[in-house]
Amino acid sequence: MKKVLLALTALAAFTGSASAADLGARPYAKAPMVAPAPNWTGFYIFGGAGGGVWDADSHTNVLGVPATINQRVGGDGWFGTVGIGYDWQFGGWVAGIFGDGQFGSLKGTINDQFVGLTGNIKMENAYAGGVRLGYLVAPNVLSYVNGGYSGSQWSGTGLTNFAGTPSAFHTDSFSRNGWFIGGGVENNLNIFGISAPGWFMKTEYRAAYYERKDVAVRTNVGNLATTDAISFKPLVQTVSTSLVYRFNWGGAPVQARY
Repeated sequence: MKKVLLALTALAAFTGSASAADLGARPYAKAPMVAPAPNWTGFYIFGGAGGGVWDADSHTNVLGVPATINQRVGGDGWFGTVGIGYDWQFGGWVAGIFGDGQFGSLKGTINDQFVGLTGNIKMENAYAGGVRLGYLVAPNVLSYVNGGYSGSQWSGTGLTNFAGTPSAFHTDSFSRNGWFIGGGVENNLNIFGISAPGWFMKTEYRAAYYERKDVAVRTNVGNLATTDAISFKPLVQTVSTSLVYRFNWGGAPVQARY
């Protein structure tokens, strides 16, 4: 009996070893990849379009002395914008520097009240350099404020009387410097199932305050200055939407370890 039990035990052990040998090696499961960590540090470029309005405090000077009461003139229009910048991310905050230009036509009026003349004037372009500081309300959404220096270029105009009849006078083009303040929101375009690494959209409001300019009223013959000059101190407000590309958006994928 003992010999039979030993024989059965040996057979069972041999069968189990053979079955184990027939089993393949345990398959290796590669750890899943985690999405790249957002990284706002680096260079970016952008381009877009927007609209704006301007208002200017104005009066007419004669021989350098105010000869009329203050009035408010203004205009509006559309523009395109392009720019470049660099950001640094530290924790949930992002700080950066940038420069941009606006090119278009924000058209309005300018008046010589003393002799009853008016003309169309427009801001043809503006440029700015500044800094911004923002907070990440989500890993791929930045809310920010900005500010800095701004310059602008304004057109000249032929003056007419208030009935629209051309006169013998005009104003020359001129430039104005000033400063701006604004803010906006920038977000990654990985939305609605679309994969767009590095591509963003930003919408921004800006208010630019420019220095006063005494715009000389000149004759059409000889371009000689008259005794009149139009005081002009503009405030320009714009809203723009731009497509942004960040050159090093994202970080190295993080892989789980076992």
